[in-house]
Amino acid sequence: MSNKFFINCDEATAICNKNQYKEASLWEKVRLGLHLFICKKCGQYSKQNTTLSKVCDKHLHKCDSERKLTNKEKEALQKNVVERIK
Repeated sequence: MSNKFFINCDEATAICNKNQYKEASLWEKVRLGLHLFICKKCGQYSKQNTTLSKVCDKHLHKCDSERKLTNKEKEALQKNVVERIK
């Protein structure tokens, strides 16, 4: 295999973030997939990043721009994030 396939952890996290917002190219996705197969820490980062985005999206889209989260909703959001990350 060529070194073109291998990326370091910094590049992997940058591509992971781009991929989450559907900005990563096919080539970047392939390189990220290979890196995540090899590096378990980056795999965990990717999983946590995806979970955090899904939880935040769910709660942010639920709120109107004029309405703020209540303390109870904030606590529920925080509890949900902590549970999913573990």
